Amino acid sequence: MYHQRQLASVLRQALAGFPAILITGPRQSGKTTFLRHETGKQADYVSFDDPLERDFAVVDPEGFLRRFKDRPVILDEIQYAPTLLSHLKMRIDNEPEQCGRWLLTGSQQFGLMRDVSESLAGRVAILELPPFSQTEFARPELEEVLWNGGYPIPAMHPNRRDLWVRSYISTYVERDVRQIRNIPDLRLFNQFLSLAAARHSQEFHPADLSRELGLTQPSVKSWGGVLEASYIAHFLPPWYRNYGKRVVKTPKIYFYDPALVSLLTRQPDAASALAGPMGGPLLEGWVITEAVKAFLSLGKRPDLYFWRSHDGLEVDLLIVIDGKLQPVEIKLSATPGSGHIEPIKRFISVAGDDATPQGIVVCRTEAERALPHGHIAMPWQSFPHWLRRRLTKTVA
Repeated sequence: MYHQRQLASVLRQALAGFPAILITGPRQSGKTTFLRHETGKQADYVSFDDPLERDFAVVDPEGFLRRFKDRPVILDEIQYAPTLLSHLKMRIDNEPEQCGRWLLTGSQQFGLMRDVSESLAGRVAILELPPFSQTEFARPELEEVLWNGGYPIPAMHPNRRDLWVRSYISTYVERDVRQIRNIPDLRLFNQFLSLAAARHSQEFHPADLSRELGLTQPSVKSWGGVLEASYIAHFLPPWYRNYGKRVVKTPKIYFYDPALVSLLTRQPDAASALAGPMGGPLLEGWVITEAVKAFLSLGKRPDLYFWRSHDGLEVDLLIVIDGKLQPVEIKLSATPGSGHIEPIKRFISVAGDDATPQGIVVCRTEAERALPHGHIAMPWQSFPHWLRRRLTKTVA
């Protein structure tokens, strides 16, 4: 059964305004299903996972493209045939008014973006499709959300979760990692992956990981880039008034999907994952990535940060909405109190007019409730819907 994706409205706008559209995102997030559903029978389909199609596109690119006449075509996993992009450019330049003709998908960020930017700059709309958000596939129980994650297969078929997640990690390491970086020791990369997952919701310090793995810091940084390029992890930058510091100071690492974190940190079951020491980081990571997904569903780059004071107070999430910084604290507690808003109060006093006056504590409260000094506590399952409404209002 197909679940409607919120990116569909942005896709329709792109189809009307661009000759080519690239849908990128992690492997198995539903990119192909999304495009095929939204285009119906109007578009032909080719997957470059097929070695025969891949070889055809490389050996005879003009003959390959000539097959499709004037019909739109979905070219799936375009990163396996990057030389085809320059030939697409020539066809687009010969028919600049023909929009929505070339529909591309790809699962790797950096190399693919470089190839697309070099060949199709100004001719392609680039959209990102992550796994399901809570607003697309709502589930009422936090244990289930954190255990099964947002990838379509385990989310929709929980009985297949364990085998699917193990297979995903194995395939990711054996296939995607080798293509993005020449990493000779995949056993060591597997160790890095597990150690990075154990730091989910923490600052990413290459020096610490390099000592544990016996690697150089540049290697660890490069492997962190692999996680980002393949949409396994999101790196959340810190907020400073001096923009340059946001670039050089240490970001926090969040895996996009809690099911992957649970597997890599060896959580035995859903209840133990939530009740144990990873429960807080799993909820925090889920809220952060829901915020990322809310921006991506509108075709926007995530404008998100965290903040830490010099004496250790921290606001988990800052969301830029209408030019203001919305502070959000994330707590596993079901009974938020005045102590939970202290970091928010401090941040608002520091940021002044740059911040919204009302902070939010996302937690396991059953209903939205008032907190001292005008702040509010919000149920975890309400947060994605609230943010979607705020961002949609901003876009409108």
